[in-house]
Amino acid sequence: MSTLTLTSWSLGILLGLIIFLMIFRIVLTWYPQVELQKFPFNLVVIPTEPFLAPTRKIVPPLGGVDISPILWVGIFSLIREILLGQQGLLTLMQFR
Repeated sequence: MSTLTLTSWSLGILLGLIIFLMIFRIVLTWYPQVELQKFPFNLVVIPTEPFLAPTRKIVPPLGGVDISPILWVGIFSLIREILLGQQGLLTLMQFR
């Protein structure tokens, strides 16, 4: 297995995981009574909060709804597509 293939595979898993965690954060916003600092919810909050906290300072909630996880799902999906999609940069480099 080449280094580029291993990198693409690892990056795909990492980006997929962070997208999944952000989607889980979106679902958690529907339940404001959930204590995010307690297990198992802190397993979702700890890796996502470094992205969401600065975004909340720039993009305020719309109608009381925190849209920062939605923005990050879009950003990470775009990055994943640019790098690993069918015409992605790393995908094309593998076949060069």
